[in-house]
This record gives sequence, C-alpha cells and structure tokens, in this order.
Amino acid sequence: MYLIAIAWLYVSLMMAAAEAMHPQGTILGAIFTFLLYGALPLSIVMYLMGTPMRRRARHLQEQAERAKAQELDADQAETRVTTGKPETSANDLLRKES
Repeated sequence: MYLIAIAWLYVSLMMAAAEAMHPQGTILGAIFTFLLYGALPLSIVMYLMGTPMRRRARHLQEQAERAKAQELDADQAETRVTTGKPETSANDLLRKES
C-alpha cells in the first residue's frame, strides 16, 4: 500500500516539476498541481484504506478493557467471599461511566 502511495507522490511531484519548468508555467501552478493531483487525493485514499485497521484496533482495545473488567470482577468477588463485604464491580463502574 505504501509503495503505491510513494509512487503516486513521485508522479505528482514530477508533474509539478514539469509545470514549474515549462516556459508558461508558474511556481504557484506547480504547487497547486502537487497539492490537488497528489497530496489531497492520496490523503483521502490512505484515510479510507486505513479504516479497517483503525476499526480492528478499536475492537481489540475494547476487548482488552472487557477482559480487564472481568478480571477485576473476579478479584472483587474473591474479596467479597473472603471478607463478606459487598463492593461494586468493575462492570458496574463501566456501566455508570457510559
């Protein structure tokens, strides 16, 4: 995926250089060529292609938080059994935060 992005930036940079070196071209035109043909479309495509990766990372983080909450609940349940003292569970705390 990154190889294609680098190649696209190279092509757009060469287009901008050709625009700047042309007798009727301008530096401003070269900048807009690079931004509008290269950087902007590439940033949009890279953002869209990274969506599944971000979704997967968020899902794994939520699973880790659930596992940690269950571990805390098990520890607190063990504490309640040994001390006979009622405590709020981590899941109760998570529900209150939501």
